[in-house]
Amino acid sequence: CISSAIESDCAPLGGLIQDVLSRTKEIHVMRDPTRGGLATTLNEIAVQSNIGIVLDEHVLPVRDEVRGVCEILGMDPLYMANEGKMVIIVPETSAELVLDILKSHSLGKDSCIIGNVTDNHKGRVVLKTVTGGTRIVDMLTGDQLPRIC
Repeated sequence: CISSAIESDCAPLGGLIQDVLSRTKEIHVMRDPTRGGLATTLNEIAVQSNIGIVLDEHVLPVRDEVRGVCEILGMDPLYMANEGKMVIIVPETSAELVLDILKSHSLGKDSCIIGNVTDNHKGRVVLKTVTGGTRIVDMLTGDQLPRIC
C-alpha cells in the first residue's frame, strides 16, 4: 500500500490567466499540460512551431512526494497529468515580468522558468539533467496513467 500527502493540483486558472493577459501582450504560447503532462505538451509545441526546447531538470517544480511515488511505480513525472498548471512561452525579454505577475497570484506562487526555446533541436525537447548530461524527451506513447476526474 502506498500512502502519501499528495493532493490534486486542479485549480481554476481563469483569474491568473486574465492577470497575465491584462499586463502583457508578449505571450507566444499558453497551454494546459493536462494530457501527457509537461513532456507531451512541450513536444507538441516544439513540433507545431518548429522550435527546440531545452529544459533544466534541476529547476523543474516536482514535489518530493510526486517524485518518490513516480520512482516506486517506474513513472516519469514529466508525463504526469497536470491540472491547474500552465505552460507559458514568452520572449526572453518578457520572462521576468510574466514570472512576477504569476508569482503575485496565489495560484502562481510556485511559478518558475524551466527552460528556453532554441534554434537547435528543432521539433524536439531536450532535458539538461542534474548530472550534467542531456537526453531527448519524447512524446508520450499510450497512457502512463489513466485519467481520473
